[in-house]
Amino acid sequence: MSRRSNGLIGTWAEAQRQQQRQQEMQRRAQAQNQREQERQRRAHERALAQSERERQAAYRQHRDEDARQRTAELEARVQALTNLLASGCRAPAFRTACLTHSEQIEAFSPGQLASPVPMPDPSQYQAQVGGWTLGTSRRARAEEEARARFEHDWHVAQAAETYRQQQLADYRQQYDRWAHARLAEIRRHNAGIMEMAAALRNGDPEAVVQYFSAALYASAAWPEGLPRQVSAGYDSAARQLVLNWEMPRYEVVPETKSVRYMPTADQDKETARPAAQRRSQYRDILAQCVLLTLRELFGADEFGVLDSVALNGFVDDNDPATGRRAQVFLATVMATRSAFSTLNLELVNAVDCLVDGLRGQLSARPDQRAAVRPGRLPSNVGSGVASHGGDDEEPDLYEMDPIEFESLVAELFRAMGMQAVTTQRSNDGGVDVDAVDPTPIRGGKIVVQVKRYRNTVPPTAVRDLYGTVQSVGANKGVLVTTSGFGPGSHNFANGKPLELVSGAELVDLLHRHGLRGRRGDAGHGAAPQHAAPHVPDPGGDDHYVLGMSWSGDVALDVCAMVCCGNRVLSDDHFVFFNNPRTPDGSVCTVADNSHDKAAIRVAFDAIPRAADRLVLVAAIDPSVNPQADLAGFTDASIRLLDTTGAEVDRLSVSDGRPGETALVLGSFRRRASSDWEFVAGGKGYTGGLGSMIQEYGVTVS
Repeated sequence: MSRRSNGLIGTWAEAQRQQQRQQEMQRRAQAQNQREQERQRRAHERALAQSERERQAAYRQHRDEDARQRTAELEARVQALTNLLASGCRAPAFRTACLTHSEQIEAFSPGQLASPVPMPDPSQYQAQVGGWTLGTSRRARAEEEARARFEHDWHVAQAAETYRQQQLADYRQQYDRWAHARLAEIRRHNAGIMEMAAALRNGDPEAVVQYFSAALYASAAWPEGLPRQVSAGYDSAARQLVLNWEMPRYEVVPETKSVRYMPTADQDKETARPAAQRRSQYRDILAQCVLLTLRELFGADEFGVLDSVALNGFVDDNDPATGRRAQVFLATVMATRSAFSTLNLELVNAVDCLVDGLRGQLSARPDQRAAVRPGRLPSNVGSGVASHGGDDEEPDLYEMDPIEFESLVAELFRAMGMQAVTTQRSNDGGVDVDAVDPTPIRGGKIVVQVKRYRNTVPPTAVRDLYGTVQSVGANKGVLVTTSGFGPGSHNFANGKPLELVSGAELVDLLHRHGLRGRRGDAGHGAAPQHAAPHVPDPGGDDHYVLGMSWSGDVALDVCAMVCCGNRVLSDDHFVFFNNPRTPDGSVCTVADNSHDKAAIRVAFDAIPRAADRLVLVAAIDPSVNPQADLAGFTDASIRLLDTTGAEVDRLSVSDGRPGETALVLGSFRRRASSDWEFVAGGKGYTGGLGSMIQEYGVTVS
């Protein structure tokens, strides 16, 4: 007999089925989640791959574009050189008027000072009487307050207007002074140009050479980057200008013809220009340069002083016969005005025109510097003729006539691509040479002062030049000397529109621009003569005083070391309390300087040539402060005093730090031009003066 189920088994079975369904749903959800994650991962990988393909495509496109741009630049450069003569013929001819300045001066422009201060409007100061219940006394008081406000604002506006009118009048006076000085300076400049033009009409050799040199340097027919060095002389009897003009070297024609990007190797492939094509193009460029130079010279001859021009084209390169640096002549021609005037330069073949049409000479292999023989050089145009850059002995700058020296400096500025003339000898306002740099943005008017000194130029001359720059409204001032400048001059000029050119730099610039000059026997291989060491007179005019000052009561010993690099020349060149001066007297302590806590006198010109720096140090005085450190050494500075005791500069010095007992204050370092500049120090020592000076090779006993 069967028993009927009470339903418990069914309940268990249903619970089991529910659990199985739930587990199945979880497995399905987990599988779906895994499939979604896998889908997202594949989508992310596809996106990364797409991004990488796009990045690589953009990279290849950039490299392709860069290669095409380089190729286009090469083609443009070659095209400009190929069309040098044709494009140059379209440039305007040079005239003396190009050197003159317009007398039109910038108009007076006071800006906001031109607008009167507005006066208060009485209608805006009515009494505020709101309700009808306002009493008579209160209304009268409100009206009185409004009137008081108006009168106060009116007086304030009147005072502001009076102050504005005063400022406007002062500014007008400043402008009138500036305009008067500027107009006078322009007229002096133009008078100098007119004087040169008159000399040019009369066939003065020096004026002829200066004018036509300026015409070549100022010409707009030459592309940027081509050399412009010239030496010239004028034969007044033959009415012939003889000059050597620098030509571009073989490298002016690019060795590379085109550039192509190779994506498989990820690099640029350069295709070389065929050697025969490159040689032919270079030879054609040289011929164009010669013809264009002749065109510039004859075109600039507005007074008809040239019947012919003897032109020698050279490159500044190593002579293949000697291996030494020399002027290698690659082209020469003697052209008459009558023959040259019949040429249509825009249509000629440059090589054929030079060789056949003008009977000139052109090197058959200029790429190998195969030279030609010039027919006539500037050095042999005849006696009494002004010659620049001839083959005679270089002139001694110290022995030159002052006017000739100023003319040489003006010639240098013209050789550097500027317009320059010497000023009149009287009322020149402290300006020896007027120059104009035609370069956009950074160019402008330059005033030049020339000092033919043997001793160091004093800082007062640099300060005077700065005053001249400001008074005439120049963009820059240049001080040129045959000697050098002290640290006071360099520190004053720092950050100002001033440039200092020492004697060594001047000689280098002259040689680099085809001009000649030397300082005494320097550069002529003369053996140096042994002379007694120069001991400067403490009261002389060739020294500076370095005055030290600082805050705090810490007692310090200030010392100096004459060094080559980081090694003192000898123990005797360590100046301190037991050795108050160097053997030659160029550096010594000053005991009677009441304005500073310590002082050292330095004659920079007398410092031995073996030294390249003067190191200044300070250390705790152990006899006064045996337990002190440099924590109290603050607000320190060095006053640079000239021979008159005037402060020409103040040099900053690093503060001391706790635990340190010695400190390098800074060093004066000799530049390649033999001038000196200050470099701040800051290195500290914990072992006092002894540990410091041992690093500089001083023997400590």
